[in-house]
Amino acid sequence: MRTAYDVQTVRAAERALLDRLPEGELMRRAATGLAVVCAEVLGRVYGTRVVLLVGSGDNGGDALYAGAALARRGAGVTALLLSPERAHPGGLAALRAAGAAAAPVGDADTATALIARADLVVDGIVGIGGSGGLRPAAVPLAEAAAASRAAVVAVDLPSGVDADSGRVRGAAVRADVTVTFGTHKPGLLIDPAREYAGVVRLVEIGLALPVPPLLEAAQHADIAALLPRPSAESDKYRRGVVGIVAGSERYPGAAVLCVAGAQHGGAGAVRYAGHAADAVVSRFPETLVSQGPPAKAGRVQAWVVGPGLGDDAAAVEEVLAQSVPVLVDADALRLAPVGAVRARSAPTLLTPHAGEAAALLNTAREEVEAARLDAVRELAARYGATALLKGSTTLVADEGAAVRVNPTGTPWLATAGSGDVLSGVTGSLLAAGLDARDAATVGAYLHGLAARETADAAPIGALAVAAGLRAAWRGVAAGE
Repeated sequence: MRTAYDVQTVRAAERALLDRLPEGELMRRAATGLAVVCAEVLGRVYGTRVVLLVGSGDNGGDALYAGAALARRGAGVTALLLSPERAHPGGLAALRAAGAAAAPVGDADTATALIARADLVVDGIVGIGGSGGLRPAAVPLAEAAAASRAAVVAVDLPSGVDADSGRVRGAAVRADVTVTFGTHKPGLLIDPAREYAGVVRLVEIGLALPVPPLLEAAQHADIAALLPRPSAESDKYRRGVVGIVAGSERYPGAAVLCVAGAQHGGAGAVRYAGHAADAVVSRFPETLVSQGPPAKAGRVQAWVVGPGLGDDAAAVEEVLAQSVPVLVDADALRLAPVGAVRARSAPTLLTPHAGEAAALLNTAREEVEAARLDAVRELAARYGATALLKGSTTLVADEGAAVRVNPTGTPWLATAGSGDVLSGVTGSLLAAGLDARDAATVGAYLHGLAARETADAAPIGALAVAAGLRAAWRGVAAGE
């Protein structure tokens, strides 16, 4: 898995490494990696125009040393110094020795004109310790870079975004590529900051980091290792049975979509209990349907409750009272008391979107979207459950473990019913034997991958996402 650590942990690891390395070696490693990526972005270095936006910290020093390397290869390099008296002295000397120019920002019009002619802009304004948006003097530079034809490469993190939370509290640099050192920072993986980072390139510099990380992002191999696979002795019951309590007379489609996801999640059978049995069985005749209460539907290894359910609080209470894993989504989120969830002995997985999470946390939706990492942690802690926060960045939190971020999401998933499909496939994975954190991780990964591959840059509906789950599963299992 890709891992991310908070600023405090990274700083401690850097200090420990600095004590063992010759003076300047750590910055040399970072600057060399930065220069290599910049050269790759340019394609041809000789004769190109490079502008460095240089602040007072080590990120500015990295930019200066990388600029010196590019100048030695024939690039015309100019460093714009936001705090000339505090610029890294060694980096500044190296830049000038390579024949490059360095000057205070001075007149904003002159600086923006220089940026407008550049082929590459390197953002070394603020490091990972920055907080809040850009300072006023830096804002015109960021705006000029965004308006220019130049590729923008950020050093470690786009200036103006928060490294630990992914918040963007003001103006920030929008990068095409971010070159980060030693480890990913949470803000590079979580929206809204992720959108500012562009393509993220990791440069190893030898940091020794603790386990577990603050954040981790699964990759194909991680998901493949978790996929449930039937053995020669398996039958439909040994593979797991997932129960679905979803839909209503008003919203029968939610039940159909949830069952559609569940049929592709690895369980051997799907039981449905609710008011949309006719709609479900007409679309999926293999479903075991019951119009009675959940307790009389038959034995299951996990339940999904909530999509399109309406106000059936009794059904939610009945499901929560059972001693098997339960996924709580949609209408059931507002009907499930905190105390009832915390009192459960079996695992519980909550799957809200930002609006539902805001209601559960008694805050504004905008606050959840701005601080997704904080919100998903608080949900997990408040309910004593695993929480999957859906959205532009889907996060999975479990108390005492690293938060997981799903890397496969796509804006095409912003369509009615896609969350119902996610609940179905994830509940099926629970029934097949995965724990709540792994089921949420695998479910979100396959769901996003299915949407990406099925959409192929065009609109899709939720049933198309469900139909794409089989191909996504096959591709992950095959390592494709």
